[in-house]
Amino acid sequence: MDVMGIAKLATSIADTGTRQDVSMAVLKKAQDIQASTATQLLDAVQAAAPAQNLPAHLGKNVNTTA
Repeated sequence: MDVMGIAKLATSIADTGTRQDVSMAVLKKAQDIQASTATQLLDAVQAAAPAQNLPAHLGKNVNTTA
């Protein structure tokens, strides 16, 4: 192997490592954003559940006849 081949190989290996590091950073950031969004959605669902003043027997049976 000549000197240029070794230099190209070393540069390629270094470039691959940098790309992997950047990809991992982007993946972690995307996961953080998804976790934050999921938490916000869960909080919104819990806060939006209205307290209904309906009788206790409503919603326990399903009419299946057509």
